Amino acid sequence: MVKYRIWPGKSYPLGATWDGQGTNFAVFSEHAEKIELLLYPSESAEEPEAVISLEHRNGYIWHVYLPDVIPPKCYLYRAHGPYEPSAGHRFNPAKALLDPYAKAIAGRIQWNEALFAYPLGGPEEDFALDSRDSGPFLPKCVVTNPFFDWEGDRPPKTPWSQSVIYEVHVKDATIRHPGVDADQRGTYAGLASSAMIDYFTGLGITAVELLPVHHHVDEWMLRDKGLVNHWGYNTIGFFAPDSRYGTGSGRGEQVNEFRWMVKQLHKAGIEVILDVVYNHTAEGNHMGPTLSFRGLDNLSYYQLSPKDKRFYMDFTGCSNGLNMAHPQVTQFIMDSLRYWVLEMHIDGFRFDLAAALARELMEVNYLSAFFDIIHQDPVLSQVKLIAEPWDLGSGGYQVGKFPPLWAEWNGKYRDTVRTFWKGDESGVAEVAYRLSGSSDLYQETGRKPYASVNFITAHDGFTLRDLVSYDHKHNEANQEENRDGSDHDMSWNCGVEGPTEDPDIKRLRVRQIRNFLATLMLSQGVPMLLGGDELGRTKQGNNNTYCQDNELNWFGWNLDDEAQELLAYTRRLIELKAGHPVFRRRRFFQGRPVHGSEIKDITWLRPDGEEMSEEDWEAGFHRTIGVRLAGEALGEVDDLGQPIVDDTFVLLLNAWWEDIDFRLPPSEEPWGRVLDTFESDPFADGSTRGEGIYLLRGRSLALFSIPRPADTLL
Repeated sequence: MVKYRIWPGKSYPLGATWDGQGTNFAVFSEHAEKIELLLYPSESAEEPEAVISLEHRNGYIWHVYLPDVIPPKCYLYRAHGPYEPSAGHRFNPAKALLDPYAKAIAGRIQWNEALFAYPLGGPEEDFALDSRDSGPFLPKCVVTNPFFDWEGDRPPKTPWSQSVIYEVHVKDATIRHPGVDADQRGTYAGLASSAMIDYFTGLGITAVELLPVHHHVDEWMLRDKGLVNHWGYNTIGFFAPDSRYGTGSGRGEQVNEFRWMVKQLHKAGIEVILDVVYNHTAEGNHMGPTLSFRGLDNLSYYQLSPKDKRFYMDFTGCSNGLNMAHPQVTQFIMDSLRYWVLEMHIDGFRFDLAAALARELMEVNYLSAFFDIIHQDPVLSQVKLIAEPWDLGSGGYQVGKFPPLWAEWNGKYRDTVRTFWKGDESGVAEVAYRLSGSSDLYQETGRKPYASVNFITAHDGFTLRDLVSYDHKHNEANQEENRDGSDHDMSWNCGVEGPTEDPDIKRLRVRQIRNFLATLMLSQGVPMLLGGDELGRTKQGNNNTYCQDNELNWFGWNLDDEAQELLAYTRRLIELKAGHPVFRRRRFFQGRPVHGSEIKDITWLRPDGEEMSEEDWEAGFHRTIGVRLAGEALGEVDDLGQPIVDDTFVLLLNAWWEDIDFRLPPSEEPWGRVLDTFESDPFADGSTRGEGIYLLRGRSLALFSIPRPADTLL
């Protein structure tokens, strides 16, 4: 054993903190009787070189200072205490444990029965105690160097109303990109390569929303199938960027590689938003492995069943849930979030199954400590906060119910737009609400149109190409007999399931993709584009590719003519939205003349050109609608207080399969066609027939404009 000098240390900050002279270790456990620190010579070492008992404790924080420990020293913990599952205690000193506050984790878990606190498959289930050492099979925590030269990095702070979010996986976008150096493909460095930054800026997006990059674990059952948890929604290291996306050995280099990625993206004006999973951990249910939280203090960290503390409350379908009612757990999450903002310069977060974070006992409570603390925090209240506003528990669908400061993935927008373009019978009032920013969901709580993060597709579900190519999921590659994944995709294959050479069906699918993308970009709110949809990416009908680290998820960059045209089309749409404030309003429409104008800011139109009546709104069979957006009636001012005036637009949508004559509203100036998704060149100029009648083709969208006066501000 190696001898180390041992000093008392301090209880704050938690985790392993190197100060340039030595390292302070601090770890929470309310119910442990003894905590030991294990020091390893390398990440591959099976035996520790030193075992140090943490003799000092302040409250429930155990701590020690080791002046001889410097980065990148590897370490783990052991915790001694009662093993009484029915009382909620699962201490087992034979099990090495990851530090919940570890800033870096080296290596990946090597699945072995020793990782379980009980004899796996034994007759007593989890009531018996397993005495095998789990240290050789567990990745190691790493002491990190906090220094990084940010070179004056500043967050872009793109206003919500100007944001266009691009949801993307670090590896998927870069692993096959020919412009990314071979040794950087699939990594943080690859995502910030000049090739990728040129692509992002050329596309026009303002933020990347990264699928989880916290260090995660591939589940035991996936290992048996030869699969992995590719998406990463199975976190074990909430402070540690996942080492599998680094180019180095993983002993801390990934931390600075991640920072370099953020710095380069910021230089290009691109924000970085993290998809974070604080609703559960990778330790699973009562029969899961003991990797960290469970062994340090199961009763404190997890929400246990009030009927029998052997079992876990599960509102996510992932077998456990963190105990948001415990102050130390709340502090842990807040410390993690602040670390990513202050030390990693992250611009915002998308919270997976966020309703679970608001649960106190059984109910969702938006007055909970979690939201109170975030709203009062001077750091976290200033970044972008996006909720996935549902979980799998009773009453978990909470779209439109999050408090101020929060934006939400608008699931109602997704469902409404999908069913409309599919051609299903649905009330056009619902369509109108979604196109105009969903005031029915967000206005009452004082939020703005940009509280709605609009999306058609996301990582979990069909890609946009698959949405118009498949009626049913095809998830056989996941080896669950096609039982996994959603059965309610509201998709339509346009006549043939999967790939086809039928030219009519292929043209219809292209048009439907154009319709979806145009609707997304021309709606009020913040558009989120699923990475690869602009390239026509397919997952071959698999709507749950979480376990596929292969071509089902990886982007293909050898673009044929159709993909090139779709990419150019998407760029034009994003440019159109960015260039016209009438499509990215900061206030909800009033539906009446705005002060200083004699016209309504928004007018909904029937095909005969007349304004929609109450009877029209109540009819359930409309599949065609138009809307006039008055650029001279925005009712908004610029940073100097000057009125903003834009072009006036008319947007026409026809989800009916037949052509229809649509009369444009009367105007002193002629309407110029901006877009028609039916045309081979959708942005080509076009004209109306006499009396302003336009032939709106079946299943198509068209946009017209009248320029604003030349002496007005855009």
